[in-house]
Amino acid sequence: MSATRLPGTPRLLRALNDRAALELLLERGPLTRARLGELTGLSKVTASQLVERLEERGLVARVGEQAGGRGPNAQLYAVRPGSAHVVGVDVGADRVVAACADITGAVIGRVEQSTQDTDDPVGVVHNAVVRAASSAGAQLSSVRRIVLGTPGLVDPGTGDITFAFNLPRWHTGLLAALRDDLHTPVVFENDVNLAAVAEAQSGAAQGLTDFVLVWVGAGVGLAIVLGNRLHHGSSGAAGEIGYLPVPGAPIPRDVSRRAKPAFQQLIGADAVRDLARAHGYPDDSGAAAVRAAVADGTAGGPMLDEVARRLALGVASTCVVLDPPLVVLAGEVGQAGGAALAERVQHEVAAITLVRPRVVPTGLTEEPILRGALRTALDAVRDEVFGSTVG
Repeated sequence: MSATRLPGTPRLLRALNDRAALELLLERGPLTRARLGELTGLSKVTASQLVERLEERGLVARVGEQAGGRGPNAQLYAVRPGSAHVVGVDVGADRVVAACADITGAVIGRVEQSTQDTDDPVGVVHNAVVRAASSAGAQLSSVRRIVLGTPGLVDPGTGDITFAFNLPRWHTGLLAALRDDLHTPVVFENDVNLAAVAEAQSGAAQGLTDFVLVWVGAGVGLAIVLGNRLHHGSSGAAGEIGYLPVPGAPIPRDVSRRAKPAFQQLIGADAVRDLARAHGYPDDSGAAAVRAAVADGTAGGPMLDEVARRLALGVASTCVVLDPPLVVLAGEVGQAGGAALAERVQHEVAAITLVRPRVVPTGLTEEPILRGALRTALDAVRDEVFGSTVG
């Protein structure tokens, strides 16, 4: 019999009850044994045994008392934050940001460092992870998973990076090197995919099982969520819409030579900046120019119309294949355009296709990639920790 199976119904039921109780404690905060029993449908005796078991395993702790009627006050219990930690890492071309969260999801440590003066990705990640854990007051041994968000392709089979346009030193074999160095499970995930995870958790896509997120910033990317699951494709290239051949831009025939792909040429940050200058917005960045156009109201309309027309080519191409109910515009440019840009894209997509998805700006304003990395790590670690309470 496999060691991972639960031999017998009583043991399986205990495991299910333990998981339900732990999820309730995370969701509703400190609870008494009696209240846990009510919420799980367990008897007082069974609920007490459950709490004792979780307390012995170091997963819950007494955090106070609840005053009642006659008799002694009831003990309040909560998930013990330090029972496990995770680290999320947002890897960019110029910097790395790492954050450490405890098992409750509270972010308790964060560091940021430049990557411009080093060509050692293992050293960069090692320092960021160690510093993030240290700033959180956590031992590295308590970090159960590290999730790194990176631009480019992640092989679904091996989990390794196979291509990252802006990170030439990040390559196949790096995943094994990081795992050997940190002695901890390490996972790579595409950065735009992680932004979609965060959007589904606490952004504009809450409650939806299907949606797409279009990222417009220095690069252009797409995340596809179907049935509450990210769609990666057979090679991890699902969503690389920067390579979409579209009218209005030359199509390079050898992407390995680092020529900018067609849709990227049309709507990437550099293209938006050039477009903005042509419309009288000589700002330092495309996002700043888009914000200025939005602030100008009617006067900024022509520029926003052109950005929307270009962006709609990629959105429409995606939507006639997937037909999602919602498109979220994210990234520096997508966020800067807000509702003014989203409404224009929605109108343009409906005008040139048979589908009519709702198009909205991102509901997140700070570090969506990092938030998505932490959420992905937490989901996996909670499955591991909460699923092994009966040995």
